[in-house]
Amino acid sequence: MLELGQGQGGAAPATDLIKDGTEATFMADVIEGSREVPVIVDFWATWCGPCKTLGPMLEAAVTAAKGKVKMVKIDVDKEQRLAGALAQQGLPLQSIPTVVGFVDGRPVDMFQGAVPQGQIKEFIDRLAAMGGDGGLAEALEAAEAMLAEGAVVDAAQTFAAILGEEPENAAAMGGLARAHIALGEIDKAEGILNTAPDAIATAPELEAVRAQIALARQAENAGPLADLKAAVEADPANLQARFDYAQALHAGGQVQEAVDELLEIFRRDREWNEGAAKTQLFTIFDALKPQDPIALNGRRRLSSMIFA
Repeated sequence: MLELGQGQGGAAPATDLIKDGTEATFMADVIEGSREVPVIVDFWATWCGPCKTLGPMLEAAVTAAKGKVKMVKIDVDKEQRLAGALAQQGLPLQSIPTVVGFVDGRPVDMFQGAVPQGQIKEFIDRLAAMGGDGGLAEALEAAEAMLAEGAVVDAAQTFAAILGEEPENAAAMGGLARAHIALGEIDKAEGILNTAPDAIATAPELEAVRAQIALARQAENAGPLADLKAAVEADPANLQARFDYAQALHAGGQVQEAVDELLEIFRRDREWNEGAAKTQLFTIFDALKPQDPIALNGRRRLSSMIFA
C-alpha cells in the first residue's frame, strides 16, 4: 500500500515481494498475506525443466508489478506434506509447474506449465484488479485535498509517489502537472505531460491540464484589465478588444465573466477571427471539471446559440 509522503522510490524491494515458502510460513505469507495484496504461489521442483523457465519469468513480472502482487515459491519436494494437504483441498498439484493466485485467503485463478510472458502479465493484471488498488484511490483523494487547500508541494509529492507505483495513472499525472501550474512552473507542467505513456497520452485528465496550460500561457500576456474594460465600453463592437478583455478576466480568476464576454462575441459574430471565441470557450470548458457549473451552463448557452 502507498504510504503518503513516500517518494517515487517507495515500491517494495524484490526481497519483500518474492519469498520461498514453507508449511510453517504458508498461512502467514499466503492465506493472511493475500488479504492485503494478491499472492501468486509457484509450485515447482528442482528437477522440473519448465519450472526453470517459468520461475524467472514470474519473478520478473511480479517485480515489474511494483507491489500490486506478491509471490511465494513452494518446492513441492521439500514441502511434500504441504503439497499433499493442498492437493486434498482441491489444488491440482499432480503436474508442475502449477501457479495459483490467492486473493482474500482463497485461490481465485491458476495455470499450469510454462506460458508466454504476455500470458503471465495478463494473469498478474487479473489478480491485481481483484485485489484493489493498494490505497491509490485514497492517496489521490488526499493529494487533491492538499492541492485544494494550498499545500501544493505536499500534493505534488503525493502525486509523484502514486506515479512511482502506477506510471500510467492519468489522474496522478494530471494532478502533478496541475500542482506545478499552481507553483507557477508552467514549463515543468508541460514537460510532465510530454512524458506521458502512450496509454494515457490523450486521457481526459491530461487534456484538461493541456487546456489549463494554454490559459496560463495567455495569462502571462494579458493586458491591464481596467484599460481593456474601458476599450470595450468605448466601442462594444470592437471584438478584438472584447476578446482581450475576456482573456484578462480569466487571468484574474473571473472565469464566469470571461465566459460571458466570449459568448457575447459569438452572439455578435460566430465566425470572427476563424471562430476564436468558440475555440477559447472550449479551452476554458476543458480546463474546468466536467461538472463545474460554469462549464455546464456555458456549454448549454453556447449550444443554444449554435442551434438557434
